[in-house]
Amino acid sequence: MTSQNSTVPPNATFVRPEFFYINGFSDIPHVQYYYMFFCFVYVVTVLGNCFIMFIIYMDRSLHTPKYVAVFNLAVVDLCGNTALIPKLIDTFLLNSRYIRYEACLANMFFVHFFSCNQSLTLVVLAYDRFVAICFPLNYHVIITNTVMLVIVTVVWILTAVSIITLLVLITRLSFCKTTVINSYFCDHGPVYRMACNDNSANNISAIFCTVLYFIAPLVVIALSYMFIILALLKIASKDGRLKAMKTCTSHLILVAVFYLPICATYLAAFTGTIHPNARIINTSLATVIPPMLNPIIYTLKTEEIMEAIKKLYRRNKIHSRVMIE
Repeated sequence: MTSQNSTVPPNATFVRPEFFYINGFSDIPHVQYYYMFFCFVYVVTVLGNCFIMFIIYMDRSLHTPKYVAVFNLAVVDLCGNTALIPKLIDTFLLNSRYIRYEACLANMFFVHFFSCNQSLTLVVLAYDRFVAICFPLNYHVIITNTVMLVIVTVVWILTAVSIITLLVLITRLSFCKTTVINSYFCDHGPVYRMACNDNSANNISAIFCTVLYFIAPLVVIALSYMFIILALLKIASKDGRLKAMKTCTSHLILVAVFYLPICATYLAAFTGTIHPNARIINTSLATVIPPMLNPIIYTLKTEEIMEAIKKLYRRNKIHSRVMIE
């Protein structure tokens, strides 16, 4: 591959390039510091999510449906940033911008898979809070650990099937004009728009996935909290309402951190022209920051997690004292 752009021989009808070129930002000085910031984000993501998974695993009182979903969110967050940030650092800090066609599809699958999975996991957590507050007496009948594991498994399978479908449709495209991806990874949208044959099926599938994994989840979460607010209004005591609402605080912050930047990006794209650099900054931060913040939010805003940390600390302190004596 000697050039970033490619042309088609007169008798060629289908072109599948050996490499793509990831363009990233254009004409931004000292952009390497932005990518170095991602190194810090990745370290915090790994430490934070591993810590949350460790606490949930070690404390049996957290072996509940809610924390099955939280554990799943930590796994998704960790895997999502692992799929994106190391490759991003290799691409732009180590100047390895060419990526093989097959590797590009793999990168596209894992980044989009874990991002969509994160969105649906937030819906699962909203469903857990909805049942806990609206049907408190039947909560342990409606949602058990087994039910939550089944829900999480269905989410993973549904997401995998959807993203694999996107990839299959990508393999039908011919890239005869350019192989330069105007994004920071093998992003589905910029890739399929580069095709020189009919990409209408890709466009339809992209719209479908946007609705399924971002618009519909946000609507479902909003509706669930409308019902939660109605249920809270029926609680007689103010303290009871505050205590019930406090259990939703962490989840509401996670929803805001995840969806608000995405909504802002889509709104800017639909209402006008968004500069490629602005789109890359918005989407990259919206992708990597929530997985870093989620474990911090759950640690600081959830009493059960803080209590589990204190119990583990006391247990280790007693064990150390016994060993010394």
